[in-house]
Amino acid sequence: MHSSHQPALPLFQGPRYGPADFLVTASNAEAAAWLNRTAEWPGGRLAIWGEAGCGKTHLLHVWREKSGAAIWCGPDLRAFADLPPHGIAVDHADAADETSLFHLLNAAGEAGLPLLLASRDAPARWPVRLPDLRSRLRAITAVQIAPPDDSLLRALLPRLLADRLIRLPEPVLVWLLNRLPRTVPLLAEAVSRLDAVALEHHRDITVPMAREVLAGLMAEEADEISGKQAAPSQEEPRLL
Repeated sequence: MHSSHQPALPLFQGPRYGPADFLVTASNAEAAAWLNRTAEWPGGRLAIWGEAGCGKTHLLHVWREKSGAAIWCGPDLRAFADLPPHGIAVDHADAADETSLFHLLNAAGEAGLPLLLASRDAPARWPVRLPDLRSRLRAITAVQIAPPDDSLLRALLPRLLADRLIRLPEPVLVWLLNRLPRTVPLLAEAVSRLDAVALEHHRDITVPMAREVLAGLMAEEADEISGKQAAPSQEEPRLL
């Protein structure tokens, strides 16, 4: 692992989508609870929606593990000859072809299969042209995943670091927690940038290094987790 005595190794395998890797907090608890009650979905359909990086795709994988359902991608949704036996989850459902999605809703309903949709916005708000599809989407129960709260972000950062085998000294971790932006995609981007620079320059990740590498991502005012601005550093010369 990365440490003060070991160089970084390029072993990152990408995000983990297992049920044990999903962190339930106030921002996503309602959606997670609904996925445990598939039999209670009105009409056998459910939509989860929220901003990019809020955990929608992870929840689809969690539901697949529980139900045996298949995961399909909305932009790739076209004509389908057969339906999977245990249900379907459609990621990026708001980017699906309208006719194909309409037929899927009908086919899943006729087969009695649960259907889970994930999108940036609630289905009732999608700019749909087909009137029949619009009416069906408006009837789907939609559960929002709220923007990540502080407890989720503070639990997620150590996990993102561990995924890349990065072990940070406590002062560096605390500094990052207090200053990184409050969105999951930017947390992941920050960890990726730190990992890349540590590998390229064979350097330990320090506060001055992080400050310089992440300058473009750092929130400058109250958009930081702590709500405080970082003071200028006099600790080290520039890294790059």
